Amino acid sequence: MTHTSIDLHVHSTASDGTFTPTQLVHYAISRGLAAFALTDHDSVAGLNEAMSAAAGTSLEVIRGIEFSTVYQGSDVHIVGLDIDPAHPDFSNRLHQFLHSRETRNLRMIEKMRKDGMIISLELLQRRFGDTVLTRAHIARFLMEAGYVSQMSEAFDRFLSPGCPYYIEREKVTPADAVQLICSTGGIPILAHPILYHFTDEKLRQLIVSLKKMGLMGIEAIYSTYSVSEEAYIRDLAAELDLCISGGSDFHGDNKPGLDLGCGYGHLDIPHSILDTLRERRKYYED
Repeated sequence: MTHTSIDLHVHSTASDGTFTPTQLVHYAISRGLAAFALTDHDSVAGLNEAMSAAAGTSLEVIRGIEFSTVYQGSDVHIVGLDIDPAHPDFSNRLHQFLHSRETRNLRMIEKMRKDGMIISLELLQRRFGDTVLTRAHIARFLMEAGYVSQMSEAFDRFLSPGCPYYIEREKVTPADAVQLICSTGGIPILAHPILYHFTDEKLRQLIVSLKKMGLMGIEAIYSTYSVSEEAYIRDLAAELDLCISGGSDFHGDNKPGLDLGCGYGHLDIPHSILDTLRERRKYYED
């Protein structure tokens, strides 16, 4: 990494990361990052703490969020950068996203309990505190309770689409997330599109439809991408006249071996990517 390296996709304990917002700030400074975006799942609860921790330092904390949505039966994530959590419409609509997540969690938990698993919302809250509960929290709980040997096994056996306890989110679409981010003056990004395993045609249809709603970028630099996958997304962004974004998707201990800023060792996201995204936003504002 260089002294101008950034990371536009990072999670804290406000969702399913294991670093507190303050710890993330200190770690980012030690890693030599110029900026990072705190993009917790459906939550802005960690932003004030991160901003306070970074005050007076050389590090810029970018106000962000990652919305979990559903598109044609598949999970699709939309990252928002430079959002304004104080925007009048934001808290009300964010509550709708959280309600969808909470309803899904309760239904998944109930299915597990019917099969004899010792799990409940109360037990999860006792273990993880007052945070936005995600499938990663459930996976860690199942691992610690001895139902699986590692978190990835919980996803593979129980918590991914097609598995016994997976429940789809309801009535929250990528378009909803893009429109909400735009309404706060933020920059909407389609997160890690390779992970959805869409056909080229389906991915293009999604991107074209979201661009009409205000989508400004696609995550082309990402921890798990191969060289050819990154090239494919870069080419797709250029063809559809969208900016690229990049992030490690750092979760601390919940993603072992994946580090802030550099992913599995090969990521280097220059500050120019953020500059270009912000220039694109000015174009939309004009």
